[in-house]
Amino acid sequence: MNTKEGGGSASLLGTEGKAGEAQGGGGSSSSSPASPPSLCFSPSAGSTGMGSTERQREKARVSRTSLILWHTHQNDVAAVRKLLEEDPSLVNARDYDSRTPLHVASLHGWMDVARCLLDYKADVNAHDRWNNTPLADAEGAKKKDMIALLKTHGGSSFGQNGSHFEPKQVPPPLPNKCDWEIDPSELDFSSSTIIGKGSFGEILKACWRGTPVAVKRILPSLSDDRLVTQDFRHEVNLLVKLRHPNIVQFLGAVTERNPLMLITEYLRGGDLHQYLKEKGSLSTLTAINFALDMARGMAYLHNEPNVIIHRDLKPRNVLLVNSSADHLKVGDFGLSKLIKVQNSHDVYKMTGETGSYRYMAPEVFKHRKYDKKVDVFSFGMILYEMLEGEPPFSNFEPYEAARRVAEGHRPVFRTKGLHPDLKKLTEECWHADMSRRPPFLEILKVLERIKEAMPPDHPLSYFVTKN
Repeated sequence: MNTKEGGGSASLLGTEGKAGEAQGGGGSSSSSPASPPSLCFSPSAGSTGMGSTERQREKARVSRTSLILWHTHQNDVAAVRKLLEEDPSLVNARDYDSRTPLHVASLHGWMDVARCLLDYKADVNAHDRWNNTPLADAEGAKKKDMIALLKTHGGSSFGQNGSHFEPKQVPPPLPNKCDWEIDPSELDFSSSTIIGKGSFGEILKACWRGTPVAVKRILPSLSDDRLVTQDFRHEVNLLVKLRHPNIVQFLGAVTERNPLMLITEYLRGGDLHQYLKEKGSLSTLTAINFALDMARGMAYLHNEPNVIIHRDLKPRNVLLVNSSADHLKVGDFGLSKLIKVQNSHDVYKMTGETGSYRYMAPEVFKHRKYDKKVDVFSFGMILYEMLEGEPPFSNFEPYEAARRVAEGHRPVFRTKGLHPDLKKLTEECWHADMSRRPPFLEILKVLERIKEAMPPDHPLSYFVTKN
């Protein structure tokens, strides 16, 4: 557990620099208090076989749909109004989950945006994929003013009152008694320090039974929020199942009292983001060893039939065990998804703009269906950063960097003397076609071959220079 790109903290805490989070208007960081909005758009029927003109029109339509949903989420009424002036039909634009701009505005309580949408004749009783109306969303989020506004415009309440964020049934509550339930009195915060902070809580270094630990603590005011607790329990249920040397170890949780807390091991070395910021480009040996640790952890997560897709792999979520920086672990599973695969040929794909922009796979940014290969793409971007000593597209803001990737651009290698096989592996990992990206088990084999082929008397750190 650690801070996120842009200064936020774990996904459950409402992080910055992440897809779908509000950067203006004082809004929530996601379409629910703990999940990015489902800004994903379905191509029109018959889009295959279209001519170039039709494809351009379809691309423009998807782009405009993305924009109005995004600006609605950002509570940017001026931008929403401008789009509607140009194309009034956008008022009822829909994403993959059939959610309209009014659904988004209603969930967050964005009154001015909602009034603007209603002025342009938004369908006040539009049903999303889970049969929820905007009023059902407003009621689920307890937005009293929005509820009153929608009712005056003929809004009706249908659906599950906002419980639409996951198509699958919400798992049952955790058992009252379990071997990992921690009594909060055992946690010593007398000399604690904050190591991460966000909209929904904070991460602190504390002490548990004499051992330094990292504690993700939900704000007491949100510990009774159904959607926050739902995501908290999801992360706990996931972490309980994980046991691997390259995965941050879950130690326990406080689920029976407020505030809710999740406790993991505390890693003294900090995160890879800070390490790279201080060290710059890494030697070939260090880059290989770091990459091996990450790939081992990710290969464990991607093991079938129970595949865990991390969905937010980036340097801030890769932690150094100690100050010697000789061992890494993958952490922060707030956005991870556990997918059951019946056989190795199953297609298990999801949609939604989820994760951190700078390391985001193009299919995610473009709201296409995706699978576990999004993690391979992020791994490739991290490998580039370790070799080059700077983040991919460091001269662009995160969102613009993701846009460039979606347009087909990739970071430029500027360091001379890079190991050609490492460069080739990086390029394979960030391939535009996710089916052509190698799985982590294959990545491990390649990294091991590169390491073994190095001369034994060589320090394994090439002399490199920048252009």
